[in-house]
Amino acid sequence: MAITSINAILSEFLNIFKRHLQKTILVYLVFTGLGGSSLAQTSSHSDSTFSFSEVNKKRLRTLVIGGSTTYAATLTGLNFLWYADEPRSSFHFFDDNSEWQQVDKVGHFYTAYHISRIGVQAFQWTGMPRRKSIWWGGLMGIIFQTPIEVLDGFSAAYGASWGDLTANTVGSGLLLGQLLLWDEERIHPKFSFYPTSLAKVRPHILGENLMQQWLKDYNGQTYWFAFDIKPWLKQESNFPDWLCISLGYGAQNMISADNVQSRLAGYTPYRQYYLSLDINFTKIHTKNRFLKSLFFLLNNVHIPAPALEWNPVTGFKVHPLYF
Repeated sequence: MAITSINAILSEFLNIFKRHLQKTILVYLVFTGLGGSSLAQTSSHSDSTFSFSEVNKKRLRTLVIGGSTTYAATLTGLNFLWYADEPRSSFHFFDDNSEWQQVDKVGHFYTAYHISRIGVQAFQWTGMPRRKSIWWGGLMGIIFQTPIEVLDGFSAAYGASWGDLTANTVGSGLLLGQLLLWDEERIHPKFSFYPTSLAKVRPHILGENLMQQWLKDYNGQTYWFAFDIKPWLKQESNFPDWLCISLGYGAQNMISADNVQSRLAGYTPYRQYYLSLDINFTKIHTKNRFLKSLFFLLNNVHIPAPALEWNPVTGFKVHPLYF
């Protein structure tokens, strides 16, 4: 294959990667940095008796080398391929808080939350006690996403975004807050997607194929907050601990990041709100390591389920099955 073809493929991959807040780092951290079964293992050390000599040095080395190498390679690739043809500038901020009906900001929140979630599990895997793992791992969402904003800040075409930085911080903060307050997750950010006809209107912006569209077409993305129900009931309740009620947020009719540009083209962007059911897969009990890891990852995604939608254009709408 010619070098130009390889560069084109790498450039397209990194374009997708950059546009959707490096979600693929989740897969990299799990399978490259940690190994598929690591998420099923946690530390049994208590904070009061812990010393760093008790950490599994081999696992810690695997975590540090695997995670940092992958991330460094990603940042280097972004710097040379994504920003290579873009004019540089002095560091500056750019206000993009009004764009995409803030769906992109919820995407930042979601990504930071789950990078932190994997970070906590990763540090526990090394033998670090839970509370220290929460602090060390919980900050990973902010640490991993902030350099992306720095690169944006030196690009004349973009600029660092206070909105993105805030969303990253709040995402990691939600995980930290839950684990420190309740010692468990009771609110689970999730994601779902369906292809829309709007991608055909502006394929270079919203995606030319399905692979691009689920990352770039914000019209088809829905972000969910699945709330555990059982922790709020009486202790003797037989309510299933895996069943959640889920609140969703999305938007429609966006063919441009800017609302004005969408309206000039004949599309009026509007927000969508959903009520649905969901599953907390981590409450499905199993001793199988593979299934534990699989359930951990599945908890990132909203399952297809009946949903009630409200939006300002059509009002209430019932979906027999929504994803």
